[in-house]
Amino acid sequence: MPLIVVTSSPRVAPGILSAPAWEALRAGKVFTGSADHPLLPFVPGAEVRDDPAAIARESVTATLVWLAAQDGDEAFFRAVGHAALALPDPPEIEVVPGSYDLPGARLLDMVAVMDRLRRECPWDGRQTHESLIPYLVEESYEVVETIENGDLAGLREELGDLLFQVVFHARLAQERGDEGWDVDDVADAIVTKLVRRHPHVFADVRVDGAETVAANWEEIKKAERAAKGESESALAGVPMGQPAVSLAAQLLRRASRVGAPAELAQGPESAGQRLFDLVREIQDAGADPEAALRRAARDYRARVEAWERDAVSDGGQMGVTGE
Repeated sequence: MPLIVVTSSPRVAPGILSAPAWEALRAGKVFTGSADHPLLPFVPGAEVRDDPAAIARESVTATLVWLAAQDGDEAFFRAVGHAALALPDPPEIEVVPGSYDLPGARLLDMVAVMDRLRRECPWDGRQTHESLIPYLVEESYEVVETIENGDLAGLREELGDLLFQVVFHARLAQERGDEGWDVDDVADAIVTKLVRRHPHVFADVRVDGAETVAANWEEIKKAERAAKGESESALAGVPMGQPAVSLAAQLLRRASRVGAPAELAQGPESAGQRLFDLVREIQDAGADPEAALRRAARDYRARVEAWERDAVSDGGQMGVTGE
């Protein structure tokens, strides 16, 4: 007789199982190893047992169903396997998947981990939106660095760190009760915005290329701002606290989309204006000024490090001054 093992995902609501899983649960006596298994309330008559050897023996003469723990139940599988091999007529073990993780399911684990950290970790428990700002900025730049270095493995890790910051802020907002919101509200907001701003994908609007998509995007944003009573300027929403090079580039980019006259970029002569003009020149050449400056900075760092190595190998001594 078979020993049927039914598996399930902790990221799927309890009670939602595949048809083959429900059929298996009705095929014989059901056992599980923990009284806390979330599916127990949905399987009347199931028993809690912790005797793999006995279950292996009983499955020789009767169909038994084991409701596997949602963490994989590896210890049970090993114990049953050893016990079955010792039997003269070992039972056939059949695994029936009851539920599967959908794409994005691991994000539920992130939410659960964040909840526990907030409750049990002294450091995480005392953080605020304001105290997390340096980490949010740092993690964002680390993502940029891995992309520019072509480090795909590093990018995966750094994106996880950045995602943690998003989930952290959502968790903090959730604690504000009726005035707050949670990570689902964050996801709902961006999904709603993306659907609204992509009518050529989610509605019947026709486009003839990426330029039309960008133009539609700006028109939709303008309508959104008007509906909220906000400034209708193309420059509305540009974060003025960002690094100066990227700020200048974004302002120029936004202004060009609405056809602002080129002479508006020409201000009174100053060091800042010369930098601004250089940003405009680089952007007009089709490059990203911020990325170009970072690339030059990395090259400079490499040259200084090479000079330091040469100085040490030549027996010289470098002078060191504080920043």
